[in-house]
Formats: sequence, structure tokens, C-alpha cells
Amino acid sequence: MHFRPYTREKRGIQILRDPALNKGTAFTEAERDALGLRGLLPPRVNPPETQLARTLDNLRGKASDIEKYIFLVSLLDRNETLFYRLVCAHIEETLPLIYTPTVGKACQAYGNIFRRPRGLYISANDRGRVRQILRNWPHDDVRIAVVTDGERILGLGDLGANGMGIPVGKLSLYTACAGVPPWQCLPITLDVGTNNKALREDPLYIGTPCERLRGAAYDELVDEFISGMGEIYPGACIQFEDFGNANAFRLLHRYQDRVCTFNDDIQGTASVALAGLYSALRITGKTLAAQRILFLGAGEAGIGIGNLIVDALRAEGVPEPEARRHCWFVDSKGLVTRSRPGLSEHKQPFAHEHPGASTLLDAVNALSPTALIGVSGQAGGFTQQVVEAMARRNEHPIIFALSNPTSQAECTAEQACVWSDGRAVIATGSPFAPVEHKGKTHIPGQGNNAYIFPGLGLGVIAARARRVTNEMFFIAARTLASCVSDDDLAHGRVFPRLANIRAVSQRIAIAVATTALERGLSPLDKNCDVTALVNAHIFQPEYHDHT
Repeated sequence: MHFRPYTREKRGIQILRDPALNKGTAFTEAERDALGLRGLLPPRVNPPETQLARTLDNLRGKASDIEKYIFLVSLLDRNETLFYRLVCAHIEETLPLIYTPTVGKACQAYGNIFRRPRGLYISANDRGRVRQILRNWPHDDVRIAVVTDGERILGLGDLGANGMGIPVGKLSLYTACAGVPPWQCLPITLDVGTNNKALREDPLYIGTPCERLRGAAYDELVDEFISGMGEIYPGACIQFEDFGNANAFRLLHRYQDRVCTFNDDIQGTASVALAGLYSALRITGKTLAAQRILFLGAGEAGIGIGNLIVDALRAEGVPEPEARRHCWFVDSKGLVTRSRPGLSEHKQPFAHEHPGASTLLDAVNALSPTALIGVSGQAGGFTQQVVEAMARRNEHPIIFALSNPTSQAECTAEQACVWSDGRAVIATGSPFAPVEHKGKTHIPGQGNNAYIFPGLGLGVIAARARRVTNEMFFIAARTLASCVSDDDLAHGRVFPRLANIRAVSQRIAIAVATTALERGLSPLDKNCDVTALVNAHIFQPEYHDHT
């Protein structure tokens, strides 16, 4: 079990100001004497359970979700162990606060609520000295870095350097959901400007108030960052997060065979969506090969899901050309077809021979899909007419409205349920309350990437994998689907309860690490005890004796 050893050079107020060492009122009498804390704390020693109860009471007393977010980030800055104890013990309540949907609001207001810096900022002006900046990070044992350039934050668009809330939030989930030690996590924002004019003119904006860097200068900065990470933190896995479409696919293709890296918007979203489909098929009684899947949105998430579905079908013996025809896409210009001029490169493999359709409803009527997946970031994209058309064609239409935050969802869980007369198999990107319909309770599954990336990252770290492969996301999807119980399915839930996410992440980590060993992507003995290997890397949020 990982824990960070006490640094004996620190005493007194220095310890209380170090969130990794601070135990607050839980410091024992002996520790207070040994560490020079006597008088710096209230005299009564509180057990961790009392601290947790007090903190939970304070959290629940906040009037809004953004105030709760600020409270939790402040707790992380003050007492790291207590923060993770709280989140792990109440994950269903706190995950929507530290990540989607609240993190979207936090990023929009990041300059206004900014208190204490977290992570590293690398700006366009830092070309030529990126390695120096990376060396300023206080921890040497970095195993996972989440990096964004803030161009496509959730479904909210270009938020520039305010997007730092995403890497910070993602990495807190690595620790809370999978047990990756917090000192092995590095959040990074590439501040390359923003094309959001309102932000550039906002005096409270924390980034460089200039238009976005493009072209060769942008590529040179990213390349310097990637090579610097390889030199200073060799073996660290780099997760690309919330890059715009123009760069996301290009950067993934450029680096995925050179360094240990992945793009969560493309690959992580695909994995959790495929897992949801596998679970949904246990409800419908159909096979994956019998599905015709229509996507609203043909960006990173949609194409990523489509590609992984193709991989899954190929694993079942379906030839690739046929597998691709199981996936159809509607973008802002209508149905993606081969005759459409000017298609982006990433859409072309899914451009099929078919007459055009200008709207999603037209596409549903023309194609009669069995599943509808929304990854458009367009609120209300799944209209009542669309859902009713799906329900006319399917006994149990699969309706996945995966865009987040909540304000960008294609439809609500209640709408999908009511409009389909309670027959739809529903998943959403943001959390929605259970729906009562005709005497039955329907619990929508939340297709949250937190089910995938923390466990996958833990497996990569434990195996010391040199690469992250598409196969690992396929394996992670199958593993996640296998964690869904019959009771979950009976209530319409196509993902496990979030309360079980640590156990789910452990299973995914074991599966991913096993894959890395079997494929020769790890320097470790492929016959080693993988379960013991993974468990040895898991951090538990517990206080340790500092005397």
C-alpha cells in the first residue's frame, strides 16, 4: 500500500500548511509534542471519523454546487487525506461536484473563483524552456499527467487556461476512484491563447489574453512538451484531454505509437459507451452484430465510439467494411454520406453510400436505427419526435444522451423514459435522478469516463506499460460491462453503482495490466501475480504516524 513518508525537515506550521502531511485536529498528543504543533491546534484531538462528519456537514450546508466545488478544492489544498476520505466514502454525492457536471461551471468561472494554483501552466511564451518548467514541479515520481489546451472543455467550447479545472478534476478521480497516489499525478494546461473574445477581455481571466496559437508554432510547443516529459518523467502516461477536433485526432495519431499516451475524449468515452451498449444488449436480448447505431455528433467522442464498436465487431468475426456500416453519423450538416463534399478526414471511414438526410429525425426515419448515441453537445437534440420514432421501431430503443455537462444533454432521462413509454434503455453523460413511470422506477446509467480512465491508468502504471493501445480500451469496456449486475439491469441501469467504482477500477486495472504483459508492452515478467502487482500500487487515504 502506497503512502508518502513524512519529511522530517518540516515542523510546526510548515506541516499544517502542507496538504500532504496535514492531519489537522487528528494529530495525536505525541505528534503535537514531537513536531512542534502544541498550541498551533485546538487542544482536543479528533479521530478521523469526527473530522469526516464535520466536513460532510459543512459540505452539505453550502447553498449551491459551485460553492460545494470551492469548498472541496479548498479542502484538497488544506488536507489531502481528508479530502480523499470524504470523496471515497461519499463518491455518489461528491463525484458530480468535483467533476461533471459542476466542473463545467467551475471552468467557466475559474478566473473568478481562483484561490490557489494547482498544476503546471505552460504558455506559448515558454517555448524553449518547457523542460525548466517541468522541473519546477515538486514531485519526482510522476506516473500520470493529464494535459489540456482548453479549446473544447466538455460541451462548453473554448475556455482557454480556465480549462485547468479539467486536469485537476480528472486526476483527483485517478486517486479517488482507482487509488493512484496523488503525488504521482500531474495536471498541466498548455496556455496557447483562446478564441473566446469575452475571456480575452475579462480582466479576471487567468490565461494569456491572445488568440489561439496555430500551425507550426503550436506543434513545436507540444513536441517540446512531449519530449520534455519523456526526459524528466520517463515512463509517465500522458492523457490528452479536451483538445479541439482539429488537434485531438492529429496529436493522438502522431504520438500514440511513440510514447505512452491516450486521448480520453476519443478512447475513454468510446470504452464507457461500448460497455453501456454491451449492458443494454443484455436487456434487449439482441447481439451487437444486429445493431444499427446512429450518432448525433461526429467529433472526437462519436468517431472514437464508432471505431471501438468496429473493433468489437471485428473481434466477433465481422469484416471491417461491414462493421463500419453498423455506425452512421449525423453532424451539423446532416447525415454523413459518401457524396458529401469536404468531409473531415476522421469522418470519411463512416461516410456510407446513402441518400442524404438533413435532420436527425429524417435520418432515424430513413435508417431505422436500434440505438441512438448523442455526443453533439447540442442541448435538446433528441426531440420528442425523434425518441418516439425510435420507440415505434424498437421494443427497447437504446437512447444514450452522453453530452455533458447537464445543460448540454441531448435530452433528460425523464424525457427519454416518458417519450418512449418507459421502454427505452437509457444512459446519460451527466447524472439524472431516477424516473418514476407507470409504477416502475427507472434508474438511468451515467456514462461517465470515470468508470474507465482511472482503472486503465492504474493498470498502465502497475505494468509500467510502454504504450496504451486500443485493445486496452476494448478490454476495459468488456470488464466494466461484466461488473453490471442483474439487479442493475432490472432497474435499467447499464453501469455499476458509483459506490462500487473502486472495485470496478481494480478489475479494469488487472485486465489492462494483464493485456500489457501478454502483448510484451511491459518490462515485467508476464507470469507475475498481476492482482498483487496492482494492489501494491493502490493508495489508501489514511493518516500515518509522524512521530
